[in-house]
Amino acid sequence: MTENIHPYQRLQVVLAELIEKTAPGDRLPSEPLLAQQLGVSRATLREAMRAFEGQGLIRRRQGIGTFVVGRPSVIESGLEVLKSIESAAESISLKISMGDLRIHQIMADGEQASALGVDEDTALFEVERVILGDDRPVAFLIDILPEKILTSSDLNEGFNGSVLDLLLERGSPKLVKSYTEINAVAAPSEIARALEIQRGDVLLMFQALLSDDSGRVVNYSKSYFIPGHFRFHVVRRVGSLTHVNVNG
Repeated sequence: MTENIHPYQRLQVVLAELIEKTAPGDRLPSEPLLAQQLGVSRATLREAMRAFEGQGLIRRRQGIGTFVVGRPSVIESGLEVLKSIESAAESISLKISMGDLRIHQIMADGEQASALGVDEDTALFEVERVILGDDRPVAFLIDILPEKILTSSDLNEGFNGSVLDLLLERGSPKLVKSYTEINAVAAPSEIARALEIQRGDVLLMFQALLSDDSGRVVNYSKSYFIPGHFRFHVVRRVGSLTHVNVNG
């Protein structure tokens, strides 16, 4: 029964039932029509739909409509050890492939120069690509590296989408650690188009500095993940309390 719950919760229940009854691949009614049918504003409807998009149950394609995609496979990974999406997907037998790939030379701006410890206007390679899971976009990855670390020939010979795996297989430079910041961000226009979502939809963003055994940063990356397709966890050791003697 939905009579005794908050109107917003009732809306989510009704939407859940509608999504459950709609076959994967089929389009839901347009936002204006659905908002009118349910007696809510488009803003309220859009906010409620975000929760289902975050679970990977629907996908909104700008200018086209909202489609039911079914319950997705979830890539789960611990954050204690750095590994690629491809490696994490392989552990659950999920089909991962690379979508659109763009490789181009850029000149380092202030942010990139600071991250990589190089001068501004240093030549860099930027590798942008879409990662597909079950043949639909689930992540957008950007790697920026100095030319001496990665060359165009490296990326033209069987590149599968993972710069990390490429460097590990090559064995040089010797990778040691990654410093990563994790934030929830609103999808910029370009990334939203690539992932076939709406601009402003929430994504998980990992911004990372990958260092070699000399402490040099060899890769500056930004990875955008659609939340419903990924589950990250951390295993932490429980520390003990430190008692301070205040009596001198």
